Amino acid sequence: MAKHIAIDLGAESGRVIVGDIRQIEVVYRFGNHPVRIGDSIFWDVLQIFTDIKRGLTEAFRRYPAQVRSIGVDTWGLDYALLDRQGDLIGGVYHYRDPRTDGVPEEVFSLVSKREIYEETGIQYMPINTIHQLYAHKKNKPELVNQACCLLTLPNLLHYWLTGVILNEYSHVTTSQLYDPRKRDWSWKCIDALGFNRHWFGEIVASGTRLGTLLPHIAEEVGADPDVAVVATASHDTASAVAAMPAPTVSNHAYISSGTWSLLGIETPEPIINDKSYAYNFTNEGAADGGIRFLKNIIGLWIVQECKRYWDRVDREYSYGELTDLARQFGPAEFSIDANDPRFLKPGLIEDSMPDRILKACRERGCKQPESPAEIVRGVLQSLATLYAKSIEELEDVAARPVQELYIIGGGSQNSLLCELTAAAAGIPVFAGPVEAAAVGNILIQAISMGEIESIEKGREVIRESYPIEEFAPDP
Repeated sequence: MAKHIAIDLGAESGRVIVGDIRQIEVVYRFGNHPVRIGDSIFWDVLQIFTDIKRGLTEAFRRYPAQVRSIGVDTWGLDYALLDRQGDLIGGVYHYRDPRTDGVPEEVFSLVSKREIYEETGIQYMPINTIHQLYAHKKNKPELVNQACCLLTLPNLLHYWLTGVILNEYSHVTTSQLYDPRKRDWSWKCIDALGFNRHWFGEIVASGTRLGTLLPHIAEEVGADPDVAVVATASHDTASAVAAMPAPTVSNHAYISSGTWSLLGIETPEPIINDKSYAYNFTNEGAADGGIRFLKNIIGLWIVQECKRYWDRVDREYSYGELTDLARQFGPAEFSIDANDPRFLKPGLIEDSMPDRILKACRERGCKQPESPAEIVRGVLQSLATLYAKSIEELEDVAARPVQELYIIGGGSQNSLLCELTAAAAGIPVFAGPVEAAAVGNILIQAISMGEIESIEKGREVIRESYPIEEFAPDP
């Protein structure tokens, strides 16, 4: 097969990966470090783009004549505003920035929470794009009024690579400004909140070829000028789910596991009803144009923030070491609600994630953990319990059983979490591939370039090509 480049950006790091769907190679890895300025948190998008170009340079150095296309995927929700000249207006805010505190209540005074859900099918989270953009407009009107268009984050990077301004379907659907029934922007929500309609341009399907690299970019990175840039499934979870190694006919669910845990199923049409609203499920775009019906769970972010605190005040742990310590500790005697909003924002020394966990335990009347091993064990148990509960809700609202669970992405390496989840849910868990987002990104590019017939055919190849570990539901 020809080779493709997946630029896969996560909340902690980015990777430039070359390969086909059978085999991939990480040719460049870089840190992704948010920037605090005053009370605000921004993504350092200029440094991200610099690192992307460094990664592309290394990719084309190693594979000067084999790469056919490039595609970018990132986390959801975040966006950039451009002026009439196509230049960036201000910084690109981080979705954990505190500017959205108290904003949902203002939004709901203009269009109700239920109306927004009926329009968009997206679960309520204060960090959703709809709330971010409202806060942006409210706090920085002089900047926002200069905007000519809005691009989601991966499509900003596609624009900088190609000069083409378009938004891709899977990422747009996370914004809570998209109507999945009409398959267009939610003009009702946009108009109700006073957003300028001109900001919201054309939406293209996953796999759309945007064109080729700008000449100066191709020259800088040493690329053939004919290398295509593809709007892959640019939401990382959409790419990861495309690479899920599940058989075509099976009653399965998935968890795309990393900083967030996204648990759901695939459906051809959105599911928007009283139960989906009550359970706070969401309808996001799938790579095939369908829907990923899922629930966002805060996930391993809690462990990541605990580790960041311990690295500063105790000693540096690896994630593998923390998992081993948690396994050796045995069952913890406390639990937390992993989706409690108190765990959403970054921890500070005076308000650390471990301190928030202790406070939650005091409020719940639980035993307070005393060591990193006990904290991590309790967090993983709490996540597994929440996964099992969410699967029961999923079965109720979708009226179909879930008999297998596929955990994909970086979190699939946490064997203890996989074991605990299998036991809590009472179903087999299949873990892998680890780099699911990159593999799915490449899969969508390969389909776009006419090399693979469909996602289903691609999944067959992925099942045969990557180690998939099974965890039986042993209580």
